[in-house]
Amino acid sequence: MRLHSTKWTRREFVTAATAFYGCRLFGDPDGHGAPLVRFGLVTDLHYADIEPWPGHGERSRYFRESLRKLDDAIVAFNGRKTDFVIELGDFKDKTKGHDETLHALARIEQSFSRFQGPRYHVAGNHDFDCISPEEFFSRTPNNGTVTEKGWYSFVTGGVTFVVLNACFTSDGKPYCRNNPWTDANTAAEAAKGADVESFELPDDGAATSAGAVKWTGYRWMRGLAQAKGTIGSAELTVRKGFKADNGDISGDYNEYTNGWTVEVGDCIVYCYGNAEGKAMKACWEKGAYGYSLNIRGQGDDAGSYGVADDVIYALVTLTK
Repeated sequence: MRLHSTKWTRREFVTAATAFYGCRLFGDPDGHGAPLVRFGLVTDLHYADIEPWPGHGERSRYFRESLRKLDDAIVAFNGRKTDFVIELGDFKDKTKGHDETLHALARIEQSFSRFQGPRYHVAGNHDFDCISPEEFFSRTPNNGTVTEKGWYSFVTGGVTFVVLNACFTSDGKPYCRNNPWTDANTAAEAAKGADVESFELPDDGAATSAGAVKWTGYRWMRGLAQAKGTIGSAELTVRKGFKADNGDISGDYNEYTNGWTVEVGDCIVYCYGNAEGKAMKACWEKGAYGYSLNIRGQGDDAGSYGVADDVIYALVTLTK
């Protein structure tokens, strides 16, 4: 392949890089010996639950088709027993709004997770349409580990792979378009910005059977306040906002294996998780407001870690 410009498009770069490494690193050009590494690569899926954008030739975009195409690719990668798969950015596209975009991200990640081995992500600019980098990275773990900054490395077959994050503005700030969130210094400030009457949380350092609660940040958008922190070694997100039609303001559209309820005073708390009795998400309503909790383990526990009902009871009781 001959490139006539010193300024490559991403399509040219991916094609050239794949050809180079395919010859030099992952296969013997003379056909002798086994390759060091075999991996699957996809890029620019742009998944969104929206109508196609008309265009000319390859410029037309059929957003909903990405799920089927990715499913087909994952079947092929599993059949060939590749060592890992990696997507090279623009995993999803912008939909009708913030929560709808999170839903689209959850659906394409669920399809990607059908690969039977490690999977990795590279950030693209469209990954931050309508959502923040934090929201994207927390929902796209790399081999089970959330990578908060978007750059990381891993080793497979004795080869070190380095993943970079180029999604920054010219002044060095993380790229994010139409992000509806505003950072706050306190829960009270988040409540005021969101126009909810209060946002009370468990005290910083509060003890539970899952570990101590620590708060690391707050933010708000119109009608919704949020706190981020940890409970033990797991991530904890708490939200309070005006009620949603479906009773769920969490923004978490993952599908869970188990669902059950816990009674806390006069509230019915709806709990969800992939291990029986271990909640990863909880939603409830009180008065004019809806509430939610999300708990995420790290590493191999990311898809199964949860907290017991006594922890849900304590957190719900102290969140107002």
